[in-house]
Amino acid sequence: MTTATVALARAADTARLAPSVHNTQPWRWVVRGARLELYAVTGRQLREQDPAGRLMLLSCGAALHHARVALDAEGWTHRVERPAAEPLAVIHAEAAGSVDPHAMHRLQLLLIRRTDRRVVSDEPVAPDVREALVDAARLGGARLQVLSRDQVLELAVMIEHAGDAQRHDVRMIAETATWVGGDRPAGTGLPDAVIPAELPLTTVAERDFGVSGTLEAGAGHDNAAAYAVLYGDGDEPADWLRAGEALSEIWLAAIHRGLRCCR
Repeated sequence: MTTATVALARAADTARLAPSVHNTQPWRWVVRGARLELYAVTGRQLREQDPAGRLMLLSCGAALHHARVALDAEGWTHRVERPAAEPLAVIHAEAAGSVDPHAMHRLQLLLIRRTDRRVVSDEPVAPDVREALVDAARLGGARLQVLSRDQVLELAVMIEHAGDAQRHDVRMIAETATWVGGDRPAGTGLPDAVIPAELPLTTVAERDFGVSGTLEAGAGHDNAAAYAVLYGDGDEPADWLRAGEALSEIWLAAIHRGLRCCR
């Protein structure tokens, strides 16, 4: 039978596949017997784009969720403490049980998860699927608001203003360039293969990384896309950590229902 230490080490390895801002992977794991401790790596924090470290914590929360799903898949019951300090979170492996096929399926879904920056299809997201995503956010410890058409247009205006400001910020441009483009053999950052060769036509502008990649974004417009805002009740580190867990849970639910996501 797999020991707690081995199971936790495997869970930490799975967590490296979690989504993170610019794929910075700003986390570090430490296994101590039956404890798996999660720490933020502040050296990978985007100081210009994320001065308060919220996106860093969001990324760490997604990694925490991945680790928990991996433990579930191996049949390990566990509990989580979230001091959101040093460490950010601690997973305690409690007992090994039988493997649950449903938990294994959830892990397989996370293993194939990818951020997809291509144009979406013309098929709208069904109401029951939207509701499932809202439920997934709640399960993860946050809330999800699917936006109305008018709200999407308001969001588009805000994103356009923010994008214009970023395009004229020299320090922000330099910071982005550190993580974006090229082959990225070390496994961090965004390689050319995941960056569109040209920005797709979308109602809400996609993030402009300042470089052209090799990904064919496809033709058409995102008229059938659904936009949503993930939010919570607080603005403390623990709240952003839980938001990251919720983001990962939403992504899992989306993949299960055949959706493509881009955050």
